[in-house]
Amino acid sequence: MTTITDRPDDRAARESEGTGWLASVKNVLDRPLTSYHILLGATGLLLVLGLLMVLSASSVLSYKVNHGNQYAIFYRQLIWVSVGLPMAYVASRMTPRHFRMLAYVALLGSVFLLVLTYVPGLGKNVNGNTNWLSFGGPLQIQPSEFAKLALVMWCADLYARKQKLLTQWKHLLVPMVPVCGLVIALIIGQHDLGTSLVLMAVMIGMIWIVGAPTRLFVVLLASVGTIGGFFVSQESYRMQRVAQFMDPFADPSGVGWQAYHAFYALSTGGWWGVGIGNSRQKWGNLPEAHTDFIFAVIGEELGLIGSLTVLALFLTLAYAGVRIATRTTEPFVRYAAAGITVWIMAQTLVNLGAVIGLLPIVGIPLPLLSYGGSALLPTLIAIGMLLSFAKAEPGAQAALKETRRPLLGWMSSWRTPGRTGRENTRER
Repeated sequence: MTTITDRPDDRAARESEGTGWLASVKNVLDRPLTSYHILLGATGLLLVLGLLMVLSASSVLSYKVNHGNQYAIFYRQLIWVSVGLPMAYVASRMTPRHFRMLAYVALLGSVFLLVLTYVPGLGKNVNGNTNWLSFGGPLQIQPSEFAKLALVMWCADLYARKQKLLTQWKHLLVPMVPVCGLVIALIIGQHDLGTSLVLMAVMIGMIWIVGAPTRLFVVLLASVGTIGGFFVSQESYRMQRVAQFMDPFADPSGVGWQAYHAFYALSTGGWWGVGIGNSRQKWGNLPEAHTDFIFAVIGEELGLIGSLTVLALFLTLAYAGVRIATRTTEPFVRYAAAGITVWIMAQTLVNLGAVIGLLPIVGIPLPLLSYGGSALLPTLIAIGMLLSFAKAEPGAQAALKETRRPLLGWMSSWRTPGRTGRENTRER
């Protein structure tokens, strides 16, 4: 029996190939604009996929509600995207100094809007939650969504100002915890426990980011869990959701209807799905198919591969946010980038956990994918902030100028008829 062994030069060649591949990946990741391009690409893909899936998931509902117009909800989402993208662009052109100047204004404005939801005639009840503010006609906003961004900006600015005092636990908690507690209390008063949980996650995440001692972090985590459990026990429908979570198929025709049909949608998708537009659950079986449960429609129409692609895009988004936070030397940028990442990922985990049965159903949208302008606009502004921070990374501005120079040269060649870009460059 003959044993075939590798020759030394073959092994060396394979090792050099492996080393070369790793070196290429490392070189790409070490480029100054890597964070910027990763963030821009992942956000763009999620937005396009979100528009496509909102169109598919809402077409039947739109046809029923809007007198035969199956594109009505999609058109509204397209308008929100058209409004949000310029806002994200403006945010990407701003500096950390601008965001810090706006932090207190944003926080006070959010608290004011939250208080207005308690005013009769202004606050509007939707699905049992009085968390909408109606200004008449179709103009409605959900202030709690904007409060997420405002809290992140305010906490980042607060901790940046107290940078040298953060070794003392009282400066970690005061006034951050009381202010966050006030905002969360206003949202709990609206009966919106899902958004409250996301804000609690943001609060705990910010305390962890600035380096809170483990004991303090554990105490806060236990306190938040206790408070959350208390408010769950105060409402019968929340207790029913917890019971349904413990046994999803106990009452599939009652309280478990939504979860049951979400599981059915995911299980029938297979590897590649039934095809875009071919979902059966969107025909009235799955409530909130285009909002809170859009991931179930994605799993049904695009299958396991499509679902994993969505997860990969969110992980890519998280990687970009963490990368920006760890590569900066400015405290405000570090805290704001990390806070935005915690917020978006916490909301993503709560939504996906509810859809796939790992968490009780709390009713919050999936960032960048679900229908709704109140959730989309602050998220896009936050993405714009991250893009602004990414452009401030070492070497990023010089790299941006290099990438713009060929485009500017090409544009200048068209401004002067009869001249080429090379002649214009030589003349300059």
